[in-house]
Amino acid sequence: QVQLVESGGGLVQPGGSLRLSCAASGLASGFTLDDYAIGWFRQAPGKEREGVSCISSSNDGSTYYTGSVKGRFTISRDNAKNTVYLQMNSLKPEDTALYYCAYDQTNVCPIDPDFASWGQGTQVIVSS
Repeated sequence: QVQLVESGGGLVQPGGSLRLSCAASGLASGFTLDDYAIGWFRQAPGKEREGVSCISSSNDGSTYYTGSVKGRFTISRDNAKNTVYLQMNSLKPEDTALYYCAYDQTNVCPIDPDFASWGQGTQVIVSS
């Protein structure tokens, strides 16, 4: 069973940057991180969970971003470290949320939240 652990959140001023990490462990025998699609979601208090970004398995390799983060966020994969990153630049107060990474059994984007396995989340606060 794949386990996901998020890290890298924190408090940052508007316009600043953070890099979130999603470390995967317990990958199935014979599989690498390239065989999985990993998505990032976020949820702010009182708001619905929102899909932020996704990177497909290497068979596809496509990346996806919600419109509000395009041009500011970049998702990437480091297979040697079994880690997916979300580089967040030009952060805005509206980016404040608890960020989760997730995977499902399809190994393609988008991740279906109804069938996803989740990490515990990492908090991002953008405030002056």
